[in-house]
Amino acid sequence: MIKFLLLAALVLSCGEDEARREAPAPDYTKAPSADYAVGRGRKEAPAVRFVDITAAAGIDFVHENGARGDKWMPETMGSGCALFDHDGDGDLDLLLVNCRGWHGAAAAGKLYRNDGGGTFADITAAAGLDFSVYGMGATIADYDGDGDPDIYLTVLGPNLLLRNDGGRYSDVAAVAGVAGATWRDDAGNDSPEWSTGAAWADIDGDGWLDLLATNYVRWSPETDIYTSLDGKEKSYATPQQYPGSTPRLYRNEGDGTFAEITAAAGLSLPGGKSMGVAMTDFEGDGLIDLVVTNDTQPNFLLRNLGGGRFEERGLAAGIGYDETGRARAGMGVDIASVDNDGVLSIAIGNFSREALSLYRQAGAEVFVDAAGKARLVQETLRPLTFGLRFFDYDLDGRQDLVLANGHIEPEINSVQKEIDYAQPPQLFWNAGGGQLLDASEKTGGLFVEPLVARGLAVGDIDGDGDLDLVLTTNGGPAYLLRNEGPTGYAVALDLTGKAPNLDAVGAVVKATVGGATQVQMVRTGSSYLSHSPLALTFGLGDAEGIDRLEIRWPDGAEEVLEDVVAGARYDIAQGRGIVRQQAFAR
Repeated sequence: MIKFLLLAALVLSCGEDEARREAPAPDYTKAPSADYAVGRGRKEAPAVRFVDITAAAGIDFVHENGARGDKWMPETMGSGCALFDHDGDGDLDLLLVNCRGWHGAAAAGKLYRNDGGGTFADITAAAGLDFSVYGMGATIADYDGDGDPDIYLTVLGPNLLLRNDGGRYSDVAAVAGVAGATWRDDAGNDSPEWSTGAAWADIDGDGWLDLLATNYVRWSPETDIYTSLDGKEKSYATPQQYPGSTPRLYRNEGDGTFAEITAAAGLSLPGGKSMGVAMTDFEGDGLIDLVVTNDTQPNFLLRNLGGGRFEERGLAAGIGYDETGRARAGMGVDIASVDNDGVLSIAIGNFSREALSLYRQAGAEVFVDAAGKARLVQETLRPLTFGLRFFDYDLDGRQDLVLANGHIEPEINSVQKEIDYAQPPQLFWNAGGGQLLDASEKTGGLFVEPLVARGLAVGDIDGDGDLDLVLTTNGGPAYLLRNEGPTGYAVALDLTGKAPNLDAVGAVVKATVGGATQVQMVRTGSSYLSHSPLALTFGLGDAEGIDRLEIRWPDGAEEVLEDVVAGARYDIAQGRGIVRQQAFAR
């Protein structure tokens, strides 16, 4: 029998003991497939299959971008998606964000409930989400501490804060004070800011989740600028032609309302043309730092100084420009320790003819571009990358990387012969030693099919322990891709923090397996306009468990678990240890 050993200071409640007695022990019989050779010396990516189960799962969705020939800039952006447990039944549900047409045509997003048996049901209307806005992205968290997930929807227009009340959502953004600001053009017209990426995080340490909403450019139908690729026909404009817009930081007051503290926090950054946001703790000081990507402007690294104040250090840290001193078109973003050495790397998706950025930490506040060493430059030079996410797709204990690609201009091939509008997604396998090798062709399926992809989320939709994918496309369908292995062993963790941060956003977990240590944070944000679940998955390769699991909770408290068996999902509550365990589905 596997025994869980806690620190002497950890006292288990009677309720937790009872829950553990009732929980079945993991059915630890599923070994890695015979053709899955794990080990530090492996040099070739396993042929893991991702199977398109969209239709079979009952997902019937087509994104509307409003394009009718006007070639207005927002039509290029696509929209995001979110994987989260809407109803608390343990299965991941799916939110797909949509846009309405410019001339009154309705196009609602969709919420699909996972029935746990491989199919999804459209519950959009029942959940109160059958409205139509020009939606961009979503970030999910329990901002009011009542135990259920709430949705913040970024919009070209007033943003929505969709409070979850018993499985039905209502927009409280205006009352809460997070609908966003407006700007005025030269003709005196007022227009709402165009919000894109967003993230929930407790930035001041008071336990309540605060909200950062990033904004793109100041565009409106009245200020639309005519541009052309060939001098004959109108093409989609790029952000150089428009003024930028500052991110907005909202402090959670704990009573259902928020106070905008952008200026007081040092985040008045009007030059921003932001697309994505990722959170981490670069210095290990317990304060949440943020990376914000900007399109044709230097990226931001927002160092948390404590007390709700930040310092923008993107240029000083070396992530503002590329190695030639040029700002790239930053899209999606994610942060991970690529080598399991505690050193963090920032991955940023860029425009065609701009390679993917991979900035590796060379000090607490200094980064160097490691894309060349990682062998990412040539493979990512042609694609235009929006969504991206680190995840361990083969569960060998290393973070791999997936990219959602697609150009913004349908006619790009007429002027740039080597660039296509639709571009295949890409999957990069972490071979160790800082190298990420393109495994797209070996994986096959959708990874060799041209798409105009935008949003990307990662999560275990079928409860079998490995990580599946959701991809959205601009003006096209969404795709649900099931990971069918072969993969190694895994452990999944759902953390519950102390109220009001019940989601434990900001908790840092270290998992030591055979002398190697993986580090992950419970976080929102990352990718592009999309939300991945807050659960943490640790791939173990052929190891039968985690030797030592260290948790630093958001309030700084620490707990340790030892000898955590593979093959199961664990619910861990702060101060009470493991309160539930469930074997992965077979």
